[in-house]
Amino acid sequence: MTSKLSAVKGMNDILPPESARWEWFESQIRELMRVYGYRNVRTPIVEPTPLFVRGIGEVTDIVEKEMYSFTDSLNGEPLTLRPENTAAIVRATVEHNLLYDGGKRLWYTGPMFRHERPQRGRYRQFHQVGAEALGFAGPDVDAELILMARRLWTMLGLRGLRLEINCLGQSAERASHRAKLIAYFEAHAEQLDEDARRRLHSNPLRILDTKNPAMQELVQGAPRLLDELGEESRAHFEGLQQLLQAAGQEFTVNPRLVRGLDYYNLSVFEWVSDQLGAQGTVCAGGRYDGLIEQIGGKPAPACGWALGIERVLDLLAQAERQPQAAVPDAYVVLAHAPALPRALQVAEELRAAGLAVLMHAGGGSMKSQMKKADASGARHALIFGENEWLAGEVGVKSLRAGGEQQQRSVPLQPASLLIDCLSGA
Repeated sequence: MTSKLSAVKGMNDILPPESARWEWFESQIRELMRVYGYRNVRTPIVEPTPLFVRGIGEVTDIVEKEMYSFTDSLNGEPLTLRPENTAAIVRATVEHNLLYDGGKRLWYTGPMFRHERPQRGRYRQFHQVGAEALGFAGPDVDAELILMARRLWTMLGLRGLRLEINCLGQSAERASHRAKLIAYFEAHAEQLDEDARRRLHSNPLRILDTKNPAMQELVQGAPRLLDELGEESRAHFEGLQQLLQAAGQEFTVNPRLVRGLDYYNLSVFEWVSDQLGAQGTVCAGGRYDGLIEQIGGKPAPACGWALGIERVLDLLAQAERQPQAAVPDAYVVLAHAPALPRALQVAEELRAAGLAVLMHAGGGSMKSQMKKADASGARHALIFGENEWLAGEVGVKSLRAGGEQQQRSVPLQPASLLIDCLSGA
């Protein structure tokens, strides 16, 4: 007996009726991006490994431990399933010279891949939506992106998400802060866990993001990057705060907020929920002004965010925001086999008029077909029996109105009579 195959752990099937929630969410995203003037871009799932090593950072957890990387057997090229998509968007922007005539507002959606322990809200194949504004330098775009996410929560009917912001400054400011961090943590080396010791000289900023309860007091006493900010960085961050306040958006300045990717500078932000356990970040992003040049393009500013679709859908489920699955307008019941050719023709005419029609398949009695018609959720059953076939008619029975419904006969010609009947005209 052939053994049964299952999906890879942490890579999940999305099946009806759950897929209806995904479709509804995706429709909301398309509308959100439309009203903000962002245009869709689609990049390959597989990218050259150096793109992520150079863009994300060689000493980040993603590059060190989480990427699905392999060597192309045809040409020996190192390839990686994308663990995130900002680097790929920038690669596409540089490769196709998208900024030749000014800034671009872009968005994407699709699967990402990270080899980590699957848990709630954190999967090996997960899905993201991202918005990227490339070529715009001011805090106005940072504010726009944050407020765009706020509008999405309103569209979805989600409450209780809070906004945290921070400023990571520029490279010289981070270098000064980095030196002070290393000196501080070296002076308290006995309190560092194994992960912190590993990061001490390679990426000490990430120690501030530790989830180890035993290190929280130590982290709280660490030097603050905000204290190292120069005049320009401080002005940018204060400008962002003023714009958010003017828009009535509450926020918390979290000096310990860092990002797990090396390319961020200046503004960083997270939308956080208390309803998702340890994986509380729903949407995160910030400014990455140096990444375009780092990947080979002309220097240009950029800012963006990404949200985890699975985490948003988890919040929707908790809020009992279950959109109705699409149901057919009509279910075709074949009570007389010779009527099949005519039934197929009628179904096509109805579909051409924009109606959803589900054809019965597989035979069966009139009673069993009516049960399936009812279970389909269709509003009407179209019954093709012998009498109707001979008379050039179809029986129409409402399946959703209350009480016992009588079947009525509707002529098949002109087709507008049946279309009007099913449309409620």
